Amino acid sequence: MPSWGTLLAQLSGVNRYSTALGKVWLSVLFIFRVMVLVVAAESVWGDEQTDFTCNTLQPGCENVCYDHFFPISHIRLWCLQLLFVSTPTLLVAMHVAYRNHGDKKTLRQRLKKRRLRLTGALWWTYACSLLVRLLLEAGFMYVVYAVYRGFQTPRLVQCGEWPCPQRVDCFVSRPTEKTVFTVFMAAASGACMLLNLAELAYLVVKACC
Repeated sequence: MPSWGTLLAQLSGVNRYSTALGKVWLSVLFIFRVMVLVVAAESVWGDEQTDFTCNTLQPGCENVCYDHFFPISHIRLWCLQLLFVSTPTLLVAMHVAYRNHGDKKTLRQRLKKRRLRLTGALWWTYACSLLVRLLLEAGFMYVVYAVYRGFQTPRLVQCGEWPCPQRVDCFVSRPTEKTVFTVFMAAASGACMLLNLAELAYLVVKACC
């Protein structure tokens, strides 16, 4: 699992250049997504393949059926999503570090005294990071929906993949609980998308006025 504390520290440093909406986005990201993922969601899925059972004794059938219906773990996919949507924000930190590539001590004192304004090239970097973050969120939402055929975890799936002798019934453990967490994570992702869109609109309006 990624070191979420390190990521939070990096994003918190960038947060000094964010708008109020950007600070809200960071809070939603770590409270309603990272914390829920680490504290609750991991225990709900656990060793999900062990709890996936099919009404057949054919060797390899359960493994093939599980891989067919769940090609990637929800937890790993959400971890990838959180890492990818957090990465564009670090572009702002890299831009600021490039603009202030002088003495480290002078840079540290300068950052403590004032906050760089979102103007010029820094504005474009920040706006582009928001746009990329928005596109990544939408892309991962689509991937989750397409890979798992929706946000609802089925109680029973029917599998006819080789080497199963015939079409067999396979049962998923705790489908209701998994559906709740999947919908919650999707809703949190949607909220982050709305915040990104609102912040991008705010930056554009402010720059035009």
